[in-house]
Amino acid sequence: MKVLIFNGSAHINGCTARALTELENTLHDNGVDTELINIANRDIRGCIACNHCREHGQCVFNDIVNETAPKFAEADGIVVGTPVYYAHANGQAIAFLDRLFYSTMTTVDKTMKVGAAVISSRRAGSTSAMDEINKYFTISSMPVVSSTYWNKVHGFKAADVDNDLEGLQTMRNLGRNMAFLIKAIRSQREANGGVPEQERRYFTSFFDD
Repeated sequence: MKVLIFNGSAHINGCTARALTELENTLHDNGVDTELINIANRDIRGCIACNHCREHGQCVFNDIVNETAPKFAEADGIVVGTPVYYAHANGQAIAFLDRLFYSTMTTVDKTMKVGAAVISSRRAGSTSAMDEINKYFTISSMPVVSSTYWNKVHGFKAADVDNDLEGLQTMRNLGRNMAFLIKAIRSQREANGGVPEQERRYFTSFFDD
């Protein structure tokens, strides 16, 4: 069992990293391997809707997105951690997710891979950023992992997060819930020979002739 953890903060040892470390340690304690990938310090441009990926199976921009796609295919779940900028997630994290999810739409079956957002903010904007990240999961048949509070921590620097005892507790419970859900889904997959069938017959556009 393996979870990919994406750190969307350019401060690789900052508040977001502190929260992700708490989560990562809990996943390890519960028998789940992890791989941490820092994305905010990489040169990542946004999707240009060229549909190169439809014909060639990978994004036209050969960068960390294409490097990550095979790992995404093998992973049981992903965690996306991001700081809050103007009440939204880091722009590079969003560019990365846009291209990763779109370019793998036909090559990576995301059904029943679990997903979780981890948000770091000084004060406000955390719930809107969390909603932004969770939408990648809910459009991809990926169960969203919850905790005993919204998956967020508060602080201006990493040491502040050490004092957010409820936030760290939330990360630990998130890790336990994620490990449990991964194990439960794997058990059902093995018992039933796969994941639920996903219909792809209809694609509604109200502007078609």
